[in-house]
Amino acid sequence: MFATISNKIIVKIERTSSVEKVNTFLNSYQSKAVIFDLDGTLVDNNSFHLQTWKKYLEKIGKEISQENYNQHINGRTNHDAMEYIYGKKLEPHESIDLALGKEALYRELYQPFIKPVDGLLEFLEILHELKMPMAIATSGIEPNINFMFEHIDIKKYFKVVVNSSHIKMGKPHPEIYLKTASILQIPTRNCLVFEDAVVGIQSAKSAGMKVIAIATTHPKDELIDADKIVDDYNFWKEGITI
Repeated sequence: MFATISNKIIVKIERTSSVEKVNTFLNSYQSKAVIFDLDGTLVDNNSFHLQTWKKYLEKIGKEISQENYNQHINGRTNHDAMEYIYGKKLEPHESIDLALGKEALYRELYQPFIKPVDGLLEFLEILHELKMPMAIATSGIEPNINFMFEHIDIKKYFKVVVNSSHIKMGKPHPEIYLKTASILQIPTRNCLVFEDAVVGIQSAKSAGMKVIAIATTHPKDELIDADKIVDDYNFWKEGITI
């Protein structure tokens, strides 16, 4: 019995220490809200998006390299990506029609492998304990967002979800982050963003926010515009360095 009580005390002390570490990290950035991109940030899925794009492009006699994918497609809306692929301006309904099949194929390919980025679930729970408002700001579409929520139980953490259908200008334009901060009613200077894409970092920085880059998609030397670069959400366990 005493061993059980002792173990409970140790767990409680460790949990308190974890919450304090994350709180110290958030305070160092004057954070009053945390905003997450989705693809490559909540789930490490960009290799599956690239695989899907390659299969899609095969059907129309085109191909794409990892470099071109990172530069012209990753982090961008389907509308912007389709305009790049087809090399012309498209009406919104045209890009939607073109993207529907591609996105269905992505969900089919990724479903057996979907999982959160390492450390995400514990990090979100600590933010929740700290009563930190959380939001998602993604260039993705609602079916893909719902797909993630169906397989990873994190919907409960997010007060606001903004997707490509809610904006006119995709990343790197700051509109999506400005809109998210407005809905949260938090000044942009007090919003901390987690992003994996270069265009996403540019978007959030242009909105006046601090950015933590997750190195799931781009090499770290391409993420230098972020305020901090980390491998995953376990970064705070090894001590906070700003």
